[in-house]
Amino acid sequence: MAGVFIVSDNILSPIGLTTAENFEGLKQGVSGVKLHHDTALADEPFYASLFEKNSVFIEDQNHPYTKFEQLLIASITDALKHGSIRTSDTRTLLIISSTKGNISLLETEANTPALQKRIAMATSAKLVADHFGFVNTPLVVSNACISGIMGIITGARLIRSGQYENVIVAGADVISKFILSGFQSFQAVSSGPCKPFDVNRDGITLGEGAATVILSAVPNSADDIEVRGGAVSNDANHISAPSRTGAELAQAISKTLDEAGLWASAIDFISAHGTATVYNDEMEAKALNLAQLQNVPVNSLKGYYGHTLGAAGLIESVIAIHSLKENLAIPTLGFEENGVSESVNIYRHLLPGNFKNCLKTASGFGGCNAAVVFSKQ
Repeated sequence: MAGVFIVSDNILSPIGLTTAENFEGLKQGVSGVKLHHDTALADEPFYASLFEKNSVFIEDQNHPYTKFEQLLIASITDALKHGSIRTSDTRTLLIISSTKGNISLLETEANTPALQKRIAMATSAKLVADHFGFVNTPLVVSNACISGIMGIITGARLIRSGQYENVIVAGADVISKFILSGFQSFQAVSSGPCKPFDVNRDGITLGEGAATVILSAVPNSADDIEVRGGAVSNDANHISAPSRTGAELAQAISKTLDEAGLWASAIDFISAHGTATVYNDEMEAKALNLAQLQNVPVNSLKGYYGHTLGAAGLIESVIAIHSLKENLAIPTLGFEENGVSESVNIYRHLLPGNFKNCLKTASGFGGCNAAVVFSKQ
């Protein structure tokens, strides 16, 4: 199977504007999660990882880009600095991953046909593609909270099929009143900073951010990480609740390992979805046991970034990639005592090692699940 390599990346978050700033912040235990009292988002104070109000991510007076589009453009711009990929190349494709895009415009604008077109993710994708001079029509991947990982899997498959040589996968989401109130209506938002897999976990903490990975059939350097395999499944169980058995996420994991040509024993650490809701963490723990991964070290990064929705899989994948490069895995912030029924190896401190393979998982509304394996060459 043809190799697909990650030749450049970026994370843009309240912790930092580059991957290096983000990874260093996580090593120091820095979290973007803070208590906010913003009546434009909620009547009561809430915990979240948010950018400072009125943050400007790009300087462009000629185009009225939304905050969502600015995040994508800024993240892609930084990722493109570290390589020789040309966006005007017919063998280069742009993939945009998001769950909500510009949905927040409904809160401030009249709901007209023009607004409906403006909100459409295809509109944002074209604006971003035009900004960089992409010649190919961009592809939008929007499948709840697996969107980021699904974007990576889709890009890798397009390269392996020979349709493209390079694929730039960028994802972003912005927290709005619509999004926050939606999760609050489920009683799914934590009363404090989230506690993934912990016995006292009581819900998610939301976050906003963006990330980009540049995939290529040609490695840029000897330490480029390879996308070894990936798969997607669906519970067909419930519109918002995950499977109670974990069998479907386990299926995605097993198919991923098969594609990667690896046994479960070859996985050195797992970057879990770990939303800190009662049911998601329980389902994920069961899935890891079904996949014979119960003893492999596991982390969740939601305590640092919150749940960044469509950007989560990309942000967390980039951290996993650099954990492989630096042989140092990030601990699970907020975890103190195991609170799931199945045994999982959640680690609480920086984990050094001689890492070769990492598994990244994600799940989302509608019963979707995804898994991907990153490996050193």
